[in-house]
This record gives sequence, structure tokens and C-alpha cells, in this order.
Amino acid sequence: MSGYDPTDIRSQEDAHHEQAQKAKLAVLSEAADFKWIVSNKRGRRFVWSLLEKAGVFRSSFTGNSATFFNEGQRNIGLAVLAMVHEHAPDAYTLMLSEHKENDRSNERTS
Repeated sequence: MSGYDPTDIRSQEDAHHEQAQKAKLAVLSEAADFKWIVSNKRGRRFVWSLLEKAGVFRSSFTGNSATFFNEGQRNIGLAVLAMVHEHAPDAYTLMLSEHKENDRSNERTS
């Protein structure tokens, strides 16, 4: 016997409230983790690299079925980009300037 009573509304409400609290805590933890990652230059460099590899800054269209794969990668990249804009919007401009600075220094050494 499961012990579940469909007429016990109070227990159902308590369980729903507890579940909502856990979900809220998970969202807050994810936001805090992400802010921690992009608070460091190495973390920002990693996130920028992930965005580039995911194809966020280029077209995913190939003219064949590879487009579907590219769109899947791009979708993940767009989710990461949305996290940047939601949780650490200043980090995006910082990542962009650091990326440009890195590109300039690579051009000088080439």
C-alpha cells in the first residue's frame, strides 16, 4: 500500500510547495554557478569558446541533413548565450573585448 490519500489536499499542497522550493533553489544555484564561471577570465574564455564551437556566430545551414546537427549544436549555444545575458550581462561585453584583444595579439605574432 502506498499511503497516498487523494483526499488529503493539505499533504498534496505541502508536497507541491516543497517541490517548487527545490526547483527554485536549483535555478538559483545554477545562476550562482554560472556567475562564478564568468567572473574569471579563464571561465569567460571557456564560455566564449563553447559559443564559437556551438556555431552561435555563424549560419548553421549546409544545404543537406548536416544542418539539423548544426542547429542542435547552435541551440545549446543559444541556451548558454541566454544564460550569459540573463545572469551576467556585463560578462558578454567583457568576453567580446577579451576575444578581440586575443585576436589582435595573435595577428601581431603571425
